[in-house]
Amino acid sequence: MDKYTGKRLDGRYEIHEIIGVGGMAVVYRAYDTIDDRTVAIKILKDEFSGNEEFLRRFRNESKAIAVLSHPNIVKVYDVSFGDRIQYIVEEYIDGITLKEYLDQQKVIKWKEAIHFTVQILRALQHAHSKGIVHRDIKPQNIMLLQDGTIKVTDFGIARFSHTDTRTMSEKAIGSVHYIAPEQARGDLTDEKTDIYSVGVMLYEMLTGRLPFEADNAVSVAIMQLQTDPTPPREINPSIPGGLEEITLKAMQKDPACRYQSASEMLHDIEEFRRNPGIHFQYKYFIDEKPTKYIDPINTVKNPDQPYYNDNYDYVEEADRIPVKKKKPAAVLVIAGIAAAFLIVTIAFAASALIRNWNSGPADIPMPNFVGKTYDSVVNASSTAYNFHFNPPEEKSDSDHPAGVIIKQTPKANTMVKSNATVTLTVSTGSKKVTLTDLSGSTQDEATEALTKLGLTPKIETVQNDSVEKGKVISTDPSANTAVPVGSEVRVFVSAGKSEEKISVPNIIGDSLSDAMTKITDAGLTVGEKTYQDDTGKDKDTVVKSDPLPGVKLNKGDTVNLYLSSGKSSAQPVNVYVDLPKDVTHDIVLKAYLDGILQEQKTKTVNASYNPQAQLTFSGLTGKHTLTVTLDGNKYRVYTLDFDSGKPKQEEAYSYSSASSSSSASSSGDQPGVTITPSD
Repeated sequence: MDKYTGKRLDGRYEIHEIIGVGGMAVVYRAYDTIDDRTVAIKILKDEFSGNEEFLRRFRNESKAIAVLSHPNIVKVYDVSFGDRIQYIVEEYIDGITLKEYLDQQKVIKWKEAIHFTVQILRALQHAHSKGIVHRDIKPQNIMLLQDGTIKVTDFGIARFSHTDTRTMSEKAIGSVHYIAPEQARGDLTDEKTDIYSVGVMLYEMLTGRLPFEADNAVSVAIMQLQTDPTPPREINPSIPGGLEEITLKAMQKDPACRYQSASEMLHDIEEFRRNPGIHFQYKYFIDEKPTKYIDPINTVKNPDQPYYNDNYDYVEEADRIPVKKKKPAAVLVIAGIAAAFLIVTIAFAASALIRNWNSGPADIPMPNFVGKTYDSVVNASSTAYNFHFNPPEEKSDSDHPAGVIIKQTPKANTMVKSNATVTLTVSTGSKKVTLTDLSGSTQDEATEALTKLGLTPKIETVQNDSVEKGKVISTDPSANTAVPVGSEVRVFVSAGKSEEKISVPNIIGDSLSDAMTKITDAGLTVGEKTYQDDTGKDKDTVVKSDPLPGVKLNKGDTVNLYLSSGKSSAQPVNVYVDLPKDVTHDIVLKAYLDGILQEQKTKTVNASYNPQAQLTFSGLTGKHTLTVTLDGNKYRVYTLDFDSGKPKQEEAYSYSSASSSSSASSSGDQPGVTITPSD
């Protein structure tokens, strides 16, 4: 058994069972005896108690959560950083991790994914507002309650945003499938790092798989840095386009292209909730400046490098050779000829350049036509631009009404000529097929027929007395109904006639022979017999059945019996001695069982550190007398009942130190004889 299970920490927290094991801590379900509530206690593993880095991370978690107070973040009630044990007392969550839920469901509906994501983002919004970055957001650290509430846990590698913003030792320490590229590189991390992880989780919830998977963690990390994820709608076409855009924006490798805050992502999700058909048309890595062209005139100064101008005046070799001075008149004549030649050259070049500008169509940015109707674009463009439109390409799309443009070539915002040729892809709406009558066919036949129609069968087995087992009873939608391609069709398949069920008889408290008779008379079979001690019942009395009484079984099914052995084992007895208040110095506590000193129970206690002292006795039967002394004077007298495992306080006395009482035993082996009863 684990060394903490069954123990009490600091005289307050009763450890019941292990409920989770993490990388650096073990989590227990425990009972807080003072506040009367169930709690979760996270205890640092022994092997890390001497590791300063793990101690730092463990304490950092308690500091991080201590400043947070949000319904979607697990609460912290207490912390303890002693020399021998480090633990954090947290709110007990009666639920499962989001990872466990995803493993069960595989793919969840996009509305449910949005419900979870909004709660996670609200928790992060609160944490970020307090300067806390989680840095390890993943489904394993998200708890899901039965009512659908989300709780973010495990701030073990969280950091305060105003402190060091790099990962530990410049290495990523989050889970590699969910960490942002900058975290994998060991670069600076901030709130946008958490946004990336949320994007990965949303991707996983919508598609049923992770965006990057490989044989080892290193390969996954490289993919996080270099590879673009497969668009979610290519994996699950039922995902709305706007939600795909939100997911991919959160997962942008460049933090500057991501949502800059949880609030910003929440805003777009709310917009999508109000209008699931919305398209955000996010743009990444777009050069907003028009293409620049180099004037050929600028190459005159550097003929060895045509079409390049570095704005540096090159000196011709002839200019470096000394020449004789010419007479002033000759100089003026030559200068005049050179000036005239230069003017003519410039005029010729300018004229040619103007002719070149006027001869071709202008460059303009391509408008964005996606989301508009085909007729409105073609009619408007015929007057606004001189585009040539190819015949439209048609495509069935359930997310857009018929006639709406869903794709264009060239893409929006690219520089094109004003007379460019444009190809538009136009939605024809959802293609529909008529559902055939499948009643009476086998499950395999129905599945094949629906698949050929482009529909998704969902098989549901139901009891039916009139339809043969394995044959189709009906479908939903019903036969001859027109349904969109890709729709899900429920197929109800007969499980045959329902068998008569038999209730397990009530045999609790019966003798073995009576119980066996009742079970066989009911048409059931007696199974294994297991004996248990300490039941308080006579031998061969039934104390439990499996299944329990009233459970419906098929004829001939087995019922296992749990019987009393008639034996009782000695129970350990725990005694909690309340120490005197307002005493701050160390006190020597001794225990005498039936007048005999129990050496191993002698201890030094201090009420200012712990108001109670625990004593445990075992291996005995019947009743025994326990006398407790403090500093040699009698303090408490108990009767210990080892059959029931319970102590009973019989006498109580005021505390007085050995130095102030002449009645203390000189040998120290027997309680003092002078007794001062307490009020």
